[in-house]
Amino acid sequence: MSTYRRKTPEEILYSISKLHRGRLKIIIGSVSGAGKTYHMLQEGNLLKKQGIDVVISAVSTMQRFETVQQTLELERVPSIHWLKDGKEQKDLPLDDILARNPEVLLVDGLAHRNRKDAKFQTRLEDIKYLMSHGISIITTINVYELESADEFVYRMTGIRAEETVPSDTLELADEVRLIDVSPETMLKRIDEGILGDKTHPAISRRGNLGVLRELALRLMAEGVNDSLEKHREELGLVGPSGAAERILVSAQYHWNGSLHVRRGQQIAKRLNGELIVVTFVSSKQSLTQNQLQFKNSIKKLVNKVDATFEELPLSRARKLPGMLVRYAVARKVTRIVMGHSNKNRWQERWQGSIVNRVLRRARNIDVFVMVDRAEHEGERVLPIKAKPEQSSDSFRRLTSSEIEKKIETIRHGTFKVYIGAAPGVGKTYKMLQEGNALLNKGIDVVIGLLETHGRKETAEQVGTLMTVPRAKINYQSAVLEEMDTDEIIARHPEVVLVDELAHTNVPGSRNKKRYDDVLRLLESGISVISTVNVQHLESLNDAVEQLTGVRVRETVPDAILRMADEVELIDVTPQMLQQRMRDGKIYAMEKIDQALGSFFKIGNLIALRELALREIADDVDERLEAWNQNNSLRGPLRRREVIFVCVDLSPRSERLIRRGFRIAHRLKAEWHVFYVNSSARMSEEDQKRLDTLKQLCERLGGKMETAECASRKRIRETLLRRINEVQATQLIIGQCRRPLWYTLFKETVVHYMLRAARHTDILIVADFDPTATE
Repeated sequence: MSTYRRKTPEEILYSISKLHRGRLKIIIGSVSGAGKTYHMLQEGNLLKKQGIDVVISAVSTMQRFETVQQTLELERVPSIHWLKDGKEQKDLPLDDILARNPEVLLVDGLAHRNRKDAKFQTRLEDIKYLMSHGISIITTINVYELESADEFVYRMTGIRAEETVPSDTLELADEVRLIDVSPETMLKRIDEGILGDKTHPAISRRGNLGVLRELALRLMAEGVNDSLEKHREELGLVGPSGAAERILVSAQYHWNGSLHVRRGQQIAKRLNGELIVVTFVSSKQSLTQNQLQFKNSIKKLVNKVDATFEELPLSRARKLPGMLVRYAVARKVTRIVMGHSNKNRWQERWQGSIVNRVLRRARNIDVFVMVDRAEHEGERVLPIKAKPEQSSDSFRRLTSSEIEKKIETIRHGTFKVYIGAAPGVGKTYKMLQEGNALLNKGIDVVIGLLETHGRKETAEQVGTLMTVPRAKINYQSAVLEEMDTDEIIARHPEVVLVDELAHTNVPGSRNKKRYDDVLRLLESGISVISTVNVQHLESLNDAVEQLTGVRVRETVPDAILRMADEVELIDVTPQMLQQRMRDGKIYAMEKIDQALGSFFKIGNLIALRELALREIADDVDERLEAWNQNNSLRGPLRRREVIFVCVDLSPRSERLIRRGFRIAHRLKAEWHVFYVNSSARMSEEDQKRLDTLKQLCERLGGKMETAECASRKRIRETLLRRINEVQATQLIIGQCRRPLWYTLFKETVVHYMLRAARHTDILIVADFDPTATE
């Protein structure tokens, strides 16, 4: 039968209506005053410059100077004013807007409720009506005005939205953009009276602002993840994208099934991942009374921890590993959590092992083998925070050297970083904009290093800011330029703007990296505002390569970002970023096609955006924990963890170190990196490789330990001894891809650890293979 049948008149009309339907863009913020209206109007002005017909209506500037300035060049369709509880309200004049028939309408307050005699009850309905007539809309909303977030926000902060919109409203939008603002910036705006005198008292609390900010970031990340999954499906890609964690717990109806679920929940919570629980039951036998009881307790626990649960029939036990891996692949799982085997080496060899079979089949999926903690629970589960030691001389007089040290700490400059998902999102533009705002307040601000990359709009933002001339450095018969840190310190401004934090300085410079120069400036009491892209964070290096296929060479230690007083994300949708690229606002015209076909592919931009949103959300949560553990969205830690990373000199060891660091950081854990050398004399190449691994550990804030042993056979025993000495709770080791015949005659390090280190959880990290399907 032919699939190309003639369409009915109704179907034709529907297709035409879709073609003529207006687009919807929502600008979301964590709280009123974040700058949503300002950025909406700014976008409107940019569209107008491109020749697009833009009007505004029912826009609330709150008489903020910068926001009012953005309205001056835009045509306004007068709104309908009315009073509610003594407060002025603005409704959209639908008939007037349809008569004017603009291409784009800018309107505030997506959650607004109209007067009783209006055509529709809500602004959302007004917007849908206008879109059905071909008018595109850009509008604004706060995160707590979403129905799904309202109760949670009230419980956490005491802030209640006057009106809300349905939870799925963001799904109606063609684009959603987040305006990210740090609590520190919001508190400054409140102190300066920019937000007026009607600010909700709860919004004046830093912890509440942090909670709202993290909620907005995570909500956006989930939405971006949905679009990334759809994009990958369209391309026929399978498996996890690498931007989000998805934890699968394989549980049995057994007394330790709940323990596995709880461990999976802890991992998912700390890594901000989705939790899935699956169990396989014999299709030939009915469940026993005990199993039914365990099933009920697991289902209750799954509901409590907000996970998804599925029970699957199993015809034969030998089929379980294959079914589990296929299930994991279909659900884009990044980590499988399962129990240790109780079999000895010879039983595993002749009867087989579920864990070993899963390891042979799994591709691009980590396997977390969880210890049976029945006999180790007492010694392993400890409070995460030890009580501070009481000093017997806490009220003694400080020495002169201690006084000087305290003064130096007070003099230390503040550090703010603007971070983006990719080049061209507007980090430098925003940095210069803030620099000019500070200058207008009488603060001494200079530009230490600026890279406009020929972007006209960025260069225009320099305004009246003074630039410190660059230092000239002779290198290989050429004269190159770098930031003149010495001159900036001599000039000693209050604030200096420094672009491209991850930049590597010219050989011969005092410091190898620009972030080292920034540290010097901060130590000299000069505050710094800087910029960086998320792909430059050291611990994300492997994730970025997995997402984009590009290995980023210039990196910044994660500690640099963590030491910043403020970190703000500049969020731009992939569509906007690609349009900027086509308009020649990011790279030179001759490089545009190449960029759009490689790093700036839509899939890469979506993935990097999700990575940036999740990374900053995690950063916000870390800060919330530092202020008050009760405010943290991930909840308090209840376990003390010790992470132990086993490495060799293979290329994958860098990935293991980064993975170990990220896990240790999320779990607030002590971490160790260990290498055992079994050769009498190390080659020059191996020594260079070892030095590279040590330097990576140091950049991540750790230290790599090494040990010698007499032969390769002794490596395993040396590792196990050190694991026990540090009382490791989690071992991280790389997957060992050996043929099946090899494992029948020789025991790999992974298999030895699975057998000999059953008192320790073991994470077996998969080697990334972009071509693998299972």
